[in-house]
Amino acid sequence: MKLAAVVLNWNGGEDTLAALASLEGIPVVCVDNGSTDGSPAAIAARFPSVDLIRTGVNLGFAGGNNVGIRRALAGGAEWVLILNNDAVAEPGLGAALEAAAAARPDAGLLACSILDSDGLAIQYAGATFQPRLGYSGRLATGAQRELRDVGRADGAALAVSRAAVERAGLLDETLFLYVEDVEWSLRIREAGFAVVLVPDARVRHRGSAASGGAASTTNLYYDTRNTIAVCERHAPLPRGLRGLRRVVVVSAHLVQAARHPRRVAAALAVVDGWRDARAGRLGQRSSA
Repeated sequence: MKLAAVVLNWNGGEDTLAALASLEGIPVVCVDNGSTDGSPAAIAARFPSVDLIRTGVNLGFAGGNNVGIRRALAGGAEWVLILNNDAVAEPGLGAALEAAAAARPDAGLLACSILDSDGLAIQYAGATFQPRLGYSGRLATGAQRELRDVGRADGAALAVSRAAVERAGLLDETLFLYVEDVEWSLRIREAGFAVVLVPDARVRHRGSAASGGAASTTNLYYDTRNTIAVCERHAPLPRGLRGLRRVVVVSAHLVQAARHPRRVAAALAVVDGWRDARAGRLGQRSSA
C-alpha cells in the first residue's frame, strides 16, 4: 500500500504543525488554503520534506483537499489519507490503514476512529446517512474492535483509494464546506465500493477550526444547505415529500441552533442555508 497524506492549512499555525508532526514516515502534501497568518513559512522551515502547495485563495474543504489528492495521486500514491489540520494521528495509523486495505480489497474509503483532543471520548466510530429521510444517523461513540462497514466516513480523517477516485470522482467542490464527506461516501458506495471503519487507525480531533470555532454559525449554514442538496441529489422525491424532507432537515438544525451561544444568529444561519438550498445556490457562501 503506497500511502500519502493531505493536510489543509486554514490559518492553523500550531494546529497544522502538530498535524504534520504526527504523520512522520508518511509522505505529506500540505495545501495552504489561502491562509493569512504567515504559517506557510513556518511549515516550510520545520518540514522541508513536505510538499507545500499555496492556493492563494480559500478553496473550501473540498477544493483544497482535491488539490492535494491530485498531487498525491500524481506522485504515485494508491491511497490518500485526508487529515484535518486540527487533528493529530496516533502512532500506528499508517500500519492500521495498510492492514485494512489488504483485508478489504473492496473498500474505497477507510474511515478512521476519531477521538476528542485528550483521547478519552470517541467522537466518531461509524455512522449512517439516510438521504431519503434527510436523517444523519447517530454517531457511534463506543469502542470498536473489528473492521466493519459503515454508511459514511468522517472527513476529519479518512483514506480514499486511487480506484475509488478514478471511478467515483473527487470531493464535490460545489458544497465547499461540510457534508462533502457524506456525499463522497454515498457516491463511492454507489460506485460499488465499501466504506470501512478501521478502529485501530486513530486520530485526536479538536474540531471547528475551519468554521471559526464554537461561536461561529458557519457550520450551521453549510450543514443545513448541503444536507438538503445532498439528499435531493441522491434520493429525489416528489415535490410534496421533498418539501417535507426539507422541513425535517431545517427543524433538526434549528434544534441545534437553540443550543448555540448565539441563538438568533444561529437560527438565521439555518434559514439562510434553507433558502440557498431552495434556490440552488451552492459554492462559497456569498456573505461569508
